[in-house]
Amino acid sequence: MNESNLNIEEVVTLIIGCAIKVHKALGPGLLESAYKECLYYELLKAGLFVEKEKPMPLIYEEVKLDVGYRIDLLVERRLVIEIKSKEALNDIDLAQTLTYLKIGDFRLGLLINFNVTLLKNGLKRVVNRLEN
Repeated sequence: MNESNLNIEEVVTLIIGCAIKVHKALGPGLLESAYKECLYYELLKAGLFVEKEKPMPLIYEEVKLDVGYRIDLLVERRLVIEIKSKEALNDIDLAQTLTYLKIGDFRLGLLINFNVTLLKNGLKRVVNRLEN
């Protein structure tokens, strides 16, 4: 399946809608892997191009290092989704998402914590301020 012709904000809106649908159906308290699989399914159903557990090598100078980084979901080859299911998001979660954005040269990510009563309280938009 090819990427859609949606702009990034339309993609974000679709992702959030799908995440809310999954959260309403499952509620908080499950493992990250359950939310990832269900969100992956919903995003595909919505017609988006989605890659699950996308490997991200680290490039240091001329060396490509496979250090085991994997993006939970990469949508439309440009938007990173990092999924959590924990009591609260912290600075490490944000740093991890930012690292994926920087390594992959992506501009935008969504950090989603499904272990909340209202999903809007578990959503964090993460922007990579690219240097030109």
